[in-house]
Amino acid sequence: MQQQIEQLIRQLDHLLDKADRLFPTPREESDLDWSNVAFRWQRQADGRDGRELVAVKRPHRVALDDLLCIEEQKAELLRNSRQFVRGQPANNALLWGSRGNGKSTLVKAVFNALASEGLRLIELQKEELAELSRLADLLYDRPERFILYCDDLSFDANDPAYKPLKAALEGSIAAPPENLLIYATSNRRHLLPEFQAENQQARVIDEELHLGDALEEKISLSERFGLRLPFRPFSQNDYLQVVDHWLAKQGLGSTADETTRLAAIRWATQHGGRSGRTAYQFVIDWLGRRL
Repeated sequence: MQQQIEQLIRQLDHLLDKADRLFPTPREESDLDWSNVAFRWQRQADGRDGRELVAVKRPHRVALDDLLCIEEQKAELLRNSRQFVRGQPANNALLWGSRGNGKSTLVKAVFNALASEGLRLIELQKEELAELSRLADLLYDRPERFILYCDDLSFDANDPAYKPLKAALEGSIAAPPENLLIYATSNRRHLLPEFQAENQQARVIDEELHLGDALEEKISLSERFGLRLPFRPFSQNDYLQVVDHWLAKQGLGSTADETTRLAAIRWATQHGGRSGRTAYQFVIDWLGRRL
């Protein structure tokens, strides 16, 4: 009899453990240390289903002055973010275009510039977009101003993950929190792949251009970002200007030295083209060789 009771208790414990995983207790808002300025929305640390906010103890410190050749984008995103922090109308933002030219770094630099005024940054991956509404509910009554940051965001042709984002931007019946904006970066202008056949579906009716349904659907996602900032490829002069900036910060002279200039150009050719990222990586390599 005693053995049967012990077996039953083990079975109940097993069932309770499964129920706990299926219906996890969400982390209470009071458990969070809101004095932190940066967070991640990620899987719960104990392995249970569901997500939680986790503080980033050492956020990446980036200065706006270190971002060159994107002055218009920098001014626009800073203006929009400052309006948001002050409680004035502001837009969700999509930063799109050439890789390595400062899209992600600009978001972090603007956040760092305004963190002392109450701006907070929450990083989430594409896989977490399905829980946007739950995250929004958690932040709804907080006094801080939050930017949800989605880096390198893009979707496959039949990927349903973009639908929660589309609803969160403008399409849901629930009012979005006024203390919350979404900033996304992407190499794609419309976040979704575009195919030649979709462009061929466009028709001219009464001298007006009407796009095909598939293309309309893709464009409608990016258009829900009120602020859309393009990032173009760097010219060689832009690239060398950024190289000079980082060389000067390391006390390594400038590209006025022919050897340094040729080495910087060769580096860009061998490492994916001219960009702010390649310029910085060249200077790190140049510094390491001299040390």
